[in-house]
Amino acid sequence: MNCPFCGQFDSKVIDSRPTDEGQAIRRRRECNACQKRFTTYEKVEEIPLIVIKKSGNREAFNRNKILKGIIRACEKRPVSLKEIQLIVNDLEKTLQNEMEKEVPTERIGLMVMDALKELDEVAYVRFASVYREFKDLNTFMEELKKILREKNSEN
Repeated sequence: MNCPFCGQFDSKVIDSRPTDEGQAIRRRRECNACQKRFTTYEKVEEIPLIVIKKSGNREAFNRNKILKGIIRACEKRPVSLKEIQLIVNDLEKTLQNEMEKEVPTERIGLMVMDALKELDEVAYVRFASVYREFKDLNTFMEELKKILREKNSEN
């Protein structure tokens, strides 16, 4: 591992500990040349997930895109970053455990919306308005009415 400060290849591991529920190992290293410390992560290499976009194009799964979208939907809401990261971790783990290595964006969007509906209804509606591309106020109101009907049927 090259030192990010001086570029030397020789470093030693000072501390190792599991992260991400044992899915990765965090290593604290020290460069033998400049003595600066840096962190590396070791993770099992997996077959990449491919996302099938609405246009039919394919691209590699990018958890940061999902994370950013959920953070945007949860802005100014009582939702912690830890809760958001759990949603993304669970979604990624579910998709990795399935046999399909190509997944449509529609499926990912529905999975995010299901998780947000349980976590925060306002964040759910925000995400759904972008994901489902609400064209006008009537479409938005229909989604709100649907949530209210579901909430009333639970009580």
